[in-house]
Order: sequence, then structure tokens, then C-alpha cells
Amino acid sequence: MNNHSDSPGSDAAPDEPSSVDGRASRWQQHREDRRRNLIKAARKAVHALGSDASMEEIAAAAGTSKSVFYRYFGDKAGLQQAVGEVVLSQMQRRIQEAAQSAQTPRQGLYAMVSAYLQMAETSPNVYAFVTRYAPGDAEAANGSIATAGALSHFFAAISDMIARPMRSHLAPSAGREAVIGYWPNAAIGLVRNAGEQWLASPASPGKPDQEAMARQITDWLCLGLAPELRNLEPQTFDPTLSEPTKEST
Repeated sequence: MNNHSDSPGSDAAPDEPSSVDGRASRWQQHREDRRRNLIKAARKAVHALGSDASMEEIAAAAGTSKSVFYRYFGDKAGLQQAVGEVVLSQMQRRIQEAAQSAQTPRQGLYAMVSAYLQMAETSPNVYAFVTRYAPGDAEAANGSIATAGALSHFFAAISDMIARPMRSHLAPSAGREAVIGYWPNAAIGLVRNAGEQWLASPASPGKPDQEAMARQITDWLCLGLAPELRNLEPQTFDPTLSEPTKEST
């Protein structure tokens, strides 16, 4: 007696391989669509709830259970990595578009800094969620490892964007390659730290708006403190004093 049948899942059905392939393809597409929707929902929840929102809070805001999020992302660190890949990819594209429209290296730096601040300011909660972790978070250590890849790729891409025009505009010199090798990463550190401090600062009359902050950071990158230092009277530094003293005449 032949026990084979043409029902789905039968091992001997002549069209079974393509049938299985079709089901597998549809199931894979379903999972990818579901994952994208969960990432979108998580991003929306974090924007509203804050960067320290728990998996349970995120799931409730998304209208599902946290077990669904654990099934798709493993843990909170995995969710942070997934959201980070989407957010940082969007930031990278926006910064690249801004840099391409610039006519000079300085304009390019300003455009990139401005785009970075605009994207971060759009949702400081989401930015914090994908770049750092709240103290005491039980999953912070794992999260730092999980998101390191996305952040590393993002900052490496930005560093390369900065270095490319430098190669065209810096005059040949003995230290040229060292400057190109080190300065872009140093610039990223300045931009990120100043930008994150600016984001975290409460609104006040003295807090610059986004455009003013972008201009200030660009000036620091291009000129440092030279303009301010040129306006100071000659001084000597005494490490035992809290304030520098004027040179004696």
C-alpha cells in the first residue's frame, strides 16, 4: 500500500520541493516584515517613553507581549542593536547627503555636524537608546557589545567622509598622512561629546539652538580656541592658583 500523499508536507509528493520552498520563502518574508514592524514600533515607543524603557513597556506600547520581542531579538541588547542599525544607517545617509552638497571642506564639516545634530535632536531618546545605556541596566554590558558593531561601522564611515576631502585640500607635508589618519577620529570625538552634552542640557536662554551649536562646533574643529586666545593678555600659568596670572613687566 502506498502511504504517500499529495498533502502539504508529504515527503514524496512530486511538487513537494517547490511547495516547501514557496512556504519557506513566504514564512521568511513574513518574519522579515514582522521584524521591521517591531523595530518601527520599538523606535516609536522609545521616542515616547525614554531611552531606559523596559522590554515590557516597549512591548505594551507596541500592542504585543515581550515574549514576541524576545523571540525576534533575543534580549534588550539585541533590540537595541536592531534599532541602532536602522537609525544609524539613516543618520549616515543624511550626513553623506549633506557633505556632498558642500563646496569647501569647512562647509562640508558644518553640513555634517548640522545633519548629525538635527537627527539626534529629532529624538534624543532614540539616539540615547542606540548609543549608550542607563546606569544600572542589567543588560548594559551585553548591550555595549551588541551595539558596538553598528556604532563602529557608523563612526568609521563618518571618519572616511571627513578624510576624503582632506586628502584633496591639505598641502603635501611630512605630517600630512598623520593628520588624515588621526584628526577625523579626534573630530568625531569632539562632535559626539559636545553634541551629546548639548542634547542633555535643559533649555535655557544661554543654550544655543541647533544651527548656532553646529557653527560653534565647526569653528572649534577648524580654528580651535585660537580666536579667543589671541584676545587674551599675555599670561603665565601657575598650577597652584585657580586663575592664571598676568606676566609681570
